[in-house]
Amino acid sequence: MSSPRRPHEPSEKLRGAVEAKGAAVLAARAKYPAASLADLYDPLRMPPDLTKAHAELDRAAERCYRPEPFAADRDRVEFLFAEYERLTNPLTAGLGAKPKAARRAAKPDTVQ
Repeated sequence: MSSPRRPHEPSEKLRGAVEAKGAAVLAARAKYPAASLADLYDPLRMPPDLTKAHAELDRAAERCYRPEPFAADRDRVEFLFAEYERLTNPLTAGLGAKPKAARRAAKPDTVQ
């Protein structure tokens, strides 16, 4: 029996889907042993199967947090970094690190 989920925590089924899609990305990359990561991730030369595997991984990760897809990659990345910050804030609370919004507010505006 699995323990109850905390708020914002993906279910075992959703996490399993992300793991499977991540394995599919690794399998697609393994098909090209002579290619460097720079070669594989060159936007003009990225193999179609690797592109598809990454798109499926993105969709699986999105479903962990919301039912509808993100409108753009930037939206997904911003959301995931905000989620990372939310999860790690308790770990850095006593270290003197200020949240991003507080750092921005404390920084004087130097543009005239």
